[in-house]
Amino acid sequence: MSKRIDAVYIHIPFCNYICAYCDFCKVFYNREYVNKYLEALDKEIKANYKGEIITSLYIGGGTPSSLSLDELERLFNILKIFTLSKDCEITFESNPDSLTLDKIKLLKKYGVNRVSLGVETINDKLQETLERKTSKDNVINCINNLKNNDITNINVDLIYAIIGETLDDLKKDLEFLLSLDVPHISTYSLIIEDNTKLKINGIKNIDKTLDRAMYDLISSTLKDNSYIHYEISNFAKANNQSQHNLKYWLNLNYYGFGVGASGFIDNIRYTNTRSITNYIKGKTVIDEEILSIKDKIFYEIMLGFRTNLGINKKSFKNKYNINIEELFNYKRLVKDKILLDDSCCLRVSEEYFYVLDEVTLKFLETLQTNVYNDIIEISEVCYE
Repeated sequence: MSKRIDAVYIHIPFCNYICAYCDFCKVFYNREYVNKYLEALDKEIKANYKGEIITSLYIGGGTPSSLSLDELERLFNILKIFTLSKDCEITFESNPDSLTLDKIKLLKKYGVNRVSLGVETINDKLQETLERKTSKDNVINCINNLKNNDITNINVDLIYAIIGETLDDLKKDLEFLLSLDVPHISTYSLIIEDNTKLKINGIKNIDKTLDRAMYDLISSTLKDNSYIHYEISNFAKANNQSQHNLKYWLNLNYYGFGVGASGFIDNIRYTNTRSITNYIKGKTVIDEEILSIKDKIFYEIMLGFRTNLGINKKSFKNKYNINIEELFNYKRLVKDKILLDDSCCLRVSEEYFYVLDEVTLKFLETLQTNVYNDIIEISEVCYE
């Protein structure tokens, strides 16, 4: 049975500069390529979108704000094809240095109601390591311009655990972010990814003990300032959680359009090519994963445990025709207070968020294989 699709991700790969840590699908801004790219994006959307009502639209990158005013105008005209709900959350990613007042006014014109800003750090030394170019003044001016144009649902990104960073450095970054008075903060421990300049230059990840201390400092500081730790890396004031990202973590279907984008539709997870040349030629999807029942359950657990909502037991039963406590013998994890279990949901205790991968592995190891084998055929029929 076909599933409801009400979320769309759009990838804009262009950047004015390439950060030393970034392994996302991105290229230097080139006006000629932008025009060809937008034409290919238009074709991909028209070939795949089926007219569903969309409740969250996320424009990410790359750096979407690297596009010029006329290019952004063209992008939003392409996106007019989507039928949006009245309360659709429309998010636009940007860097403070390229999101000008004119671009903000254009975002407002086209209904953007949420902006995610890549701040990362305002420490000069750490910015040099990351090869970023964002100043305090740029960030403050950008935030003020957004608020003055009635775009108040703002996220700021923070990167921590940067080589050479101290707890005092992190405290100052946190103090600055809190001074911005925004409703959402995303925090990411720096990972040295393959094919990044940091990796090529031999930069290593920081000591795990310090990384954990930084994670705990972020969590306690933001919670003390009325932010809810609703997902491993995300904190929000009440009622300001990212509705789009929650769809990912709730394992719901979504379209992914653009080079390097991924999507999840009708039991298939797909990934587009990372080659902008191939994408412009119309070669889009390069990988499709058709999910088995075991795959579906794995994603349900892995994604659900990332949030403070956890796994909804009723939803799990509806999807797999079995109670989660029948399929997994996780009583010991509850006894040890690693998991919290109530009549509604099964969730990971917040103090164990930092070691979520280990918790998830321990949970999956409690799978009752004999029960799983008994229900697999009926689950294939009942899964919707």
